[in-house]
Amino acid sequence: MTLTQLSTFVLVAKLGSVKAAATALGVSEPAVSQALASLRQQLGDPLLSRAGSGMRLTAAGARLLPIASQMVALGADAEAAVRVGKGAPRQLRVVTSGTVMEVVAAPLVNAFADRSGRAIDVTVGMAASDEMPVLLANRFADVALGPRLVSTRDPAGELVSEPVFRTRLVVVAGAVKPPGGPGDWSWLVDSSGADPSSDVGRLLGRLRVAESRIRVFPGQTAAWAAAADGAGVAIAPAHLVTARLRRGELRVVPTAVTPAESTWYLTTLVPERRSVVAETFRHYLSTAEALHVMSEPGAGVPPSRFRPPVYVTLWS
Repeated sequence: MTLTQLSTFVLVAKLGSVKAAATALGVSEPAVSQALASLRQQLGDPLLSRAGSGMRLTAAGARLLPIASQMVALGADAEAAVRVGKGAPRQLRVVTSGTVMEVVAAPLVNAFADRSGRAIDVTVGMAASDEMPVLLANRFADVALGPRLVSTRDPAGELVSEPVFRTRLVVVAGAVKPPGGPGDWSWLVDSSGADPSSDVGRLLGRLRVAESRIRVFPGQTAAWAAAADGAGVAIAPAHLVTARLRRGELRVVPTAVTPAESTWYLTTLVPERRSVVAETFRHYLSTAEALHVMSEPGAGVPPSRFRPPVYVTLWS
């Protein structure tokens, strides 16, 4: 058996579907199915079977899962050790929520990589709130930036979520306020609006917005642009739409629950399991530079500090 097969098995088992595992690994669904089939054939057991909309472990699969998880984690440690041994840059894998991914991730990791002297390679991917703990606990990601991921999402107590940035969520529309109330409006959101565990998802729940009133856009800025054109209302971190409000492209529409406090968290493994590069990034997020980038991600950097961009990998 190979680490690829074991990684595939772990993700399918913990994320509940071949599609989710393929998205996390950045490969096609047939590739996941083939790796899983090879492992099943080699071990002589189905390991997983379909159960409704998810997957159920067989008795043998349940016994294999904790062992496979340990082997996948050891594989990540081995890869990191070899990179250090041959003098290659360390690798930091960041997983984020939708808004952070679209607006903040690239300038933030560029600034971090610049400060590290380009001794760290950074990749960034996007995942739903319920997927992030699985990616962290099984070493498919080093840090998560976005929602708080402890309590029910981390029954084993392997994760630590720390607040790194506070903002407020506001509802915005174009120049003309839409008629009626929140239940009558068209709500324009990015992928986080389809995640009930995200800040946006919880806000829509508090407003009791029916699913039929929600329209999901490829990204947050596309939703804001549609709102500015009068297609409906959107939800935004207040500090990210300041310029659009100043230009009159958008206006804040008060509701019974907004403005609402919103916090971005950095989640890592517990200190004894946390990688050196994850700890380095954790410390960086407490610096004035990181706070400035998160508050004004479009402000850029002086020419003397410009470096080639960090390549951002979209996992979903």
